[in-house]
Amino acid sequence: MAAYVPPGWPPGVHPPGSEEFEQTAVAWLLDVVPPDYRLHGVLRRHPVALAALARHHLAACVAGAREGYRTARAELGDSLPPGGVEAVLEAYRTEGSRMVETARAVDLVGRALRGEVFTEQLAGTRGSADERAGAGSRGAAGRRGGDGSTAGRGPHTGTGPHTAAGPLTGSAGRREGTSRHAATRRDGAARRGATPAPSR
Repeated sequence: MAAYVPPGWPPGVHPPGSEEFEQTAVAWLLDVVPPDYRLHGVLRRHPVALAALARHHLAACVAGAREGYRTARAELGDSLPPGGVEAVLEAYRTEGSRMVETARAVDLVGRALRGEVFTEQLAGTRGSADERAGAGSRGAAGRRGGDGSTAGRGPHTGTGPHTAAGPLTGSAGRREGTSRHAATRRDGAARRGATPAPSR
C-alpha cells in the first residue's frame, strides 16, 4: 500500500518513508529557494535545514507580496496607464496565492523530514494534536496581514483589502424611529388642542 500524503503535498516528492523521499524532497526544495543556495553543500547534507530556510524564504516573499498589494495604488497610481494598477494587483493576487500554496507544501515536507507521520483522517473526525495546532497557526497567520494586523486580506486569500462599513442598525436605529413617531403624535395632539401624552 502506498504511503499516505496529506492534501497540499508537492507533486514530484515521494511519500515520507519511501526510498527516494529525502532525495526528491531536497531537489524540490532547491527549486523553491533562489538558485544560489545550491552552492551551499550543507543544505544538501541536512535537508531539515534546507526546509527551514525555504520556509523563512517563502514567509518573506508572502509578506512582501502583501505589502506591495496594499501600497500598489499609492505607489504606482501616477506612473501607470489606466488599468495598469489593476493588472499589477491581479499579478499580486495570482502570485501571492501560489506562494502561499508553496509555503504550505514546504511546511508539510519539513514536518515529514523531522519524522512526523501523516495519517488519513475519516470524514468528520479530528486529526492529531500536532495537526490541529498546525492548522490553527496557519489559519491565524492567514487572517493576519503582513504586519500582524487583521485590518484586511491580501494576496494570501486571493482577495484585496476590504473594510465593512454599513448603515447604523439595531437598537440605536429603533430608538431613532421611536423618537420620530413620538414627535409626530405630539404635533398631531397639539393641533387638536389635546394634551400630548408624555413620551417614554
